Amino acid sequence: MRVRCRRRDPGRSDAGSAPADFVLVGGFLTVLFLAIVQLTLVLHVRNTLVDAAASGARYGALADRGLPDARGRAAELATAALGPSFASDVTAAHVISEAGTSLLEVRMRAPLPIVGFAGPSGVLEVAGHAPVP
Repeated sequence: MRVRCRRRDPGRSDAGSAPADFVLVGGFLTVLFLAIVQLTLVLHVRNTLVDAAASGARYGALADRGLPDARGRAAELATAALGPSFASDVTAAHVISEAGTSLLEVRMRAPLPIVGFAGPSGVLEVAGHAPVP
């Protein structure tokens, strides 16, 4: 019994394409994974700063507290969670809402983490509000 083998066309050979495909797909998946991790980090930093600003505003709006207390509380929370570079620009002020309510507003400007926690400073700005009795 004789086994016949078909000959391949030498111009259409796909020998060696598996390593190339692996490198291309592996590189793409690695970049996609790192982009997702970085997006998650940016959202974590933003949400942490929003929470720190809102907590600082609520703390400063208490009867025996003021604007310096609100700034200090927001900076303390941001420093504890993210580091001192994220709490360097914190401001607090009394504002009037569109409905005419008096609010205490805490604004925080922080670096936008582009590569890890490093990035341009003062780009990410968040605010927290609390009604003043």
